[in-house]
Amino acid sequence: MSRFWSPFVRDLVPYVPGEQPKMANLVKLNTNEHPYGPSPLAIAAMQAAVNDDLRLYPDPNADQLKTAIAEHFELAAQGGDKSWVFVGNGSDEVLAHAFHGLFQHDLPLLFPDVTYSFYPVYAGLYGIRHETVALNAAFEIDPADYARPNGGIIFPNPNAPTGRLLPLAAIERLLADSPDSVVLVDEAYIDFGGDSAVALVGRHPNLLVTQTLSKSRALAGLRVGFAIGQPELIEALERVKNSFNSYPLGRVAQAGAVAAIRDRGHFGAMQDMVIMQRDSLTTRLERLGFEVLPSGANFVFARHPEHAGPALTAALRERAVIVRNFRQPRIEDFLRITVGTPDQHRALIGALEEILAGAV
Repeated sequence: MSRFWSPFVRDLVPYVPGEQPKMANLVKLNTNEHPYGPSPLAIAAMQAAVNDDLRLYPDPNADQLKTAIAEHFELAAQGGDKSWVFVGNGSDEVLAHAFHGLFQHDLPLLFPDVTYSFYPVYAGLYGIRHETVALNAAFEIDPADYARPNGGIIFPNPNAPTGRLLPLAAIERLLADSPDSVVLVDEAYIDFGGDSAVALVGRHPNLLVTQTLSKSRALAGLRVGFAIGQPELIEALERVKNSFNSYPLGRVAQAGAVAAIRDRGHFGAMQDMVIMQRDSLTTRLERLGFEVLPSGANFVFARHPEHAGPALTAALRERAVIVRNFRQPRIEDFLRITVGTPDQHRALIGALEEILAGAV
């Protein structure tokens, strides 16, 4: 703590990102990074963008990227265009602008009690009154629990870290029950098994959907995220952005993102590979006695009835296998395990077999 800090800094509780260890021969399954590489077309586009033009500022509106996103989601069929798209440095920055521009109201913001841990951080940063809503016994979001006065609703779909997916009909119920509040659906993992709520934005002016290129397009190192909603919501985000940083995405990031969005073939093939590996991993964990929640994401959430989560996490780490364990009520015994390659899964399962057999 420093005497130079602004007073509010002392009370902030920052988000803690997943560990990025530097261990040799590491099996890294803790941060939900894609097990396979990004689109070769995206890499080529970024390489081509590394030229003398880097002396120039990038397009502050990222119009080419917004157009590519609008075309990918066929927004024209809902009466939309690139004016329905906002882009930023990863979906976390997009979420920050949404908290700042759309959720500062007298009534509380609602989000699940077990969810993405950046939500309470942003609420604290911007002084937003908020309440958590308990997941049900199956770790699912129940729309009926949100049918009360609120200043906004936000949740990931699939939820993180549970991986459970909410169908579009349930999202429509949330939207109908809170017509005067923004409902933000955070779709960082939607491409691994769910239907995007982008299909609903034309009918619901209070819906904002965020996505990222970090997960399904394997570009976590690029930091590109976006939001889709009707112009009234997008304008709020643009006003916040242009009061903070009018050049959020550089030339290289914009070039790579456009190419990644347009490469549907690579995108689809990588989706299929991750889903296949997730299903295989689920089966192998269940054979070892784990309870594995149904997942629509690129990770699984699993616990063993006879072993504490922290102890399993530590034992795996001793064998150079890193998974994530959340030390919070209700989920302290769960491991969140990123879907990896077959070789990574063999190493994980081998380590678990050794641990469960009581080996030192």
